[in-house]
Amino acid sequence: MRKVLLLALGAFTLGLDAYVMAGLLPVVADDLDTSVSLAGQLVTAFTLSYALSAPLVAGVLTGVRPRLVILVALAVFTLGNGLTALAPSLGLLLASRVVAGAGAGVYSALSTAAASALVPPERRGRALALVMGGMSTGTVLGVPLGVLLAEQAGWRATMALLTGLGLVAIAGLAALLPPVPAEPPVPARVRRGALADRAVAPVVAVSFLAAVASLGLYTYLAPVLASAGDVSQVTPYLWAWGIGGVLGSVAIGPLVDRAGRVRALVVTVLVAIGGAQVLLPSLATVPLLLGLALVVWGAGGWALQVPQQHQLLAVRAERGTVALALNNSALYLGSAVGSALGGLALAAGAPASALPWGAAGVVGLGLLLQLAIARTGRAGRPADGSGAANGSGAANRSGAVGGAGAASGAGAVCASGVQAGGPGAVDGGASGTPRA
Repeated sequence: MRKVLLLALGAFTLGLDAYVMAGLLPVVADDLDTSVSLAGQLVTAFTLSYALSAPLVAGVLTGVRPRLVILVALAVFTLGNGLTALAPSLGLLLASRVVAGAGAGVYSALSTAAASALVPPERRGRALALVMGGMSTGTVLGVPLGVLLAEQAGWRATMALLTGLGLVAIAGLAALLPPVPAEPPVPARVRRGALADRAVAPVVAVSFLAAVASLGLYTYLAPVLASAGDVSQVTPYLWAWGIGGVLGSVAIGPLVDRAGRVRALVVTVLVAIGGAQVLLPSLATVPLLLGLALVVWGAGGWALQVPQQHQLLAVRAERGTVALALNNSALYLGSAVGSALGGLALAAGAPASALPWGAAGVVGLGLLLQLAIARTGRAGRPADGSGAANGSGAANRSGAVGGAGAASGAGAVCASGVQAGGPGAVDGGASGTPRA
């Protein structure tokens, strides 16, 4: 697990960068003399670039030594942050976020795959949760501190700090990360086939909808709280959301390894996210309850992608790498779409306090689709002993090529797993048979 900690260090920096801009939007908008809705497109640029770079890992870079690619990707990410700190205009700022997002997407995908390869199969869930925990810790510790630094020294100082952290992570990984075995090339027909796979597409669609709702709404958390409850100090609530992310990302790995009923877990998490978002505007004037809702939302957003990617390994072990890369792309594409839609809604005159209700409606669509998956059993077909769970075959080779959150989802981004990115895949544990 010590080797995985090195990868978690880079994930910490990604987690900070992927989500800190949401807290900086009002400051950046004032500095560049633009609107919050336009400044929000900085998040769109980063997450869209992140999403498009993930398939590159499964396609063009498959077979290349992962250690080298990890270091180069982290260097590109750090360069993008340095350019962000120096950019004098909104146009150049958008370009710099594209560069940073591309590096982040490749690093996130390869770091989760490397974490999977560096540990035995029965510890894979914990290893991947550790990498995701690094990203969520970057959110819970780094984002509020980054916002505080921006309030004292300007938002460019926060981006300079990110650049410095990236350089430290590069030095640590270059010195201490051991060689990681490369995956065999993935044939083009396999990559194309995953796009139309009726077992893969619905699961990926749920990830996309969840990211639109969770990571997209998080982008505009500051204006939402200001509109709904006249909240001017957003930092404590960023802490609440991030703490929830840490709790969710740490708890979900062992839970999936032991319980295995990932379809039920996905339904439960979606209900929690949607419920918290529906209540957000009405709780905005009650600090304690608002913080609790944000903890629940953050925990769900960061936890969701682990069982999601487990489902993909269970139903398509032979396409594990490509299916997980598609899921990672859907996560950050959803974040980009959510950020763009939120900006359009604000530009059209919609009150920011209405955004959580729209986000909850999107979560509802994802919940309906997940219930349909459970009913038809398309995502619940058990894998055989050579599939995703026993450490052999394609699923063992693929490990995980997800990010998050997101973060995220996170990745991503949750987030989410984020959200954000970004979250990784979890092997079926020692049982040998994953249950979706």
